[in-house]
Amino acid sequence: MRLLFLGDVVGKSGRDAITDRLPGLIEKHRFDFVVVNGENASHGRGLTEPHFNEIRAGGADVVTLGDHAFDQRDTISYIARESTLIRPINFAPGTPGRGANLFESRGGYRVLVVQAQGRVFMNPVDDPFRAVEAAVAACPLGEQADAIVVDFHTEATSEIQAMGHFLDGKVSLVVGTHTHIPTSDHRILRGGTALMADAGMCGDYDSVIGVDMEEPLNRFLTGIANGRFTPAEGEATLSGVAIETDPKTGLVTYVSPLRVGGTLAQVEPAFGS
Repeated sequence: MRLLFLGDVVGKSGRDAITDRLPGLIEKHRFDFVVVNGENASHGRGLTEPHFNEIRAGGADVVTLGDHAFDQRDTISYIARESTLIRPINFAPGTPGRGANLFESRGGYRVLVVQAQGRVFMNPVDDPFRAVEAAVAACPLGEQADAIVVDFHTEATSEIQAMGHFLDGKVSLVVGTHTHIPTSDHRILRGGTALMADAGMCGDYDSVIGVDMEEPLNRFLTGIANGRFTPAEGEATLSGVAIETDPKTGLVTYVSPLRVGGTLAQVEPAFGS
């Protein structure tokens, strides 16, 4: 099974890159399933329903969120009925939406997608490790799920790497989102789980993590806010990670970063025949 995960979509530039480039990538690499983090897709904060539909139409089978999950007011009105929209599983009990769900891929594989939010340098949430552990135990890899993807949304790469080792051999992929900077630590752990501490963003990298650089620079230099952060509007780079799994075990046989378009060096997976 071939699976693609794309990091945080930032603003219109990121959405346009999904629309323009993702369908071709799915066809070129024969991806069976695509997960896209969309928590910054609407004006840089949150995800409106029209923008959710736009990302889905571009080829995303599932869209994940993060700490900005409810920054757009209309999210509460549609998240409960959208089974393909996943928010952090360790939000407070009673939060609308779902933190995990099982899906069927184009090739007929069963894919469990789980998202959690970290606690290091983040707003208070419940224990992400135990919440993810319970979701995975309820739908084990190689039994009820043919692949399991965990999107861990947090600041600290150490926390993401710890989650990877905690779940090694129990899930297919643990990938970090939130910092918008792609890391170079993609690898397959001893137990067969692929890990990448941050997938990067789908946005304009001629910016400060996807934001037009003028206001962040002003705040760093003066400590005084002079306006709102606005998404940069140049050509976006699609950033993420691709994996191939053993269909019998759900464990990973191949992992590669993916970066296409925009200002970053071009990296695409090179699957075997």
